Amino acid sequence: MTNIFTRLKDTITADIHHMLDQKEEKHPMTHLNQYIRKCEDEVKKLKSLIEKQYHIQREYQKEWHKAKQMVEKRTQQVALAEAHDRLDLQEEAQADVETYQARAEQLKSMYDQATTHIADIELKYEKMQHQLKDLYVKRLELRGRENLARVHHGLNHVLNPDQLEKSQVTFKDVEAYIERLENKTKTQHRQQTLDARFAELEEKDSIPH
Repeated sequence: MTNIFTRLKDTITADIHHMLDQKEEKHPMTHLNQYIRKCEDEVKKLKSLIEKQYHIQREYQKEWHKAKQMVEKRTQQVALAEAHDRLDLQEEAQADVETYQARAEQLKSMYDQATTHIADIELKYEKMQHQLKDLYVKRLELRGRENLARVHHGLNHVLNPDQLEKSQVTFKDVEAYIERLENKTKTQHRQQTLDARFAELEEKDSIPH
């Protein structure tokens, strides 16, 4: 069930990335994003392999210790058999000592090699992580430069002499409209005030003396 959900999630993620890439297929940043995703996948794979290698190393160590313990045990039994003049037991125990000793040496060599390999791949893994982080930083830098370029482009468009001339024409039209509106308001106010003053005089004349 977990694998099904994992595959479903990966499929949806891939579809989203595909749609985004199609939307920005002409944008150079798309290629950088694709490259970064591939690097992220490689880092994840390498981390999984390193964890597996640690597990193998622990298995080597466990079997090596078992073999060493058997060498010690059989060595003690050889001495015991010799003390009791049991040549048959002594020979069998001695044969086991040699077998386990050879096995222990082989496992020790395998463990040492695994330890060396782990140290090597750990360094490479750390280097890959730094390279991936450098890519993140570079992408961030490019995004900042792109955004800044867009800002300057917008400013240059607005501050373009042709645009300023057009905007001034527009401003003049608006100012002329406002002036007409102000004059109309003043005229209406004057007429209303004048009418009010005459109405007051007319009212006085209508009052009987």
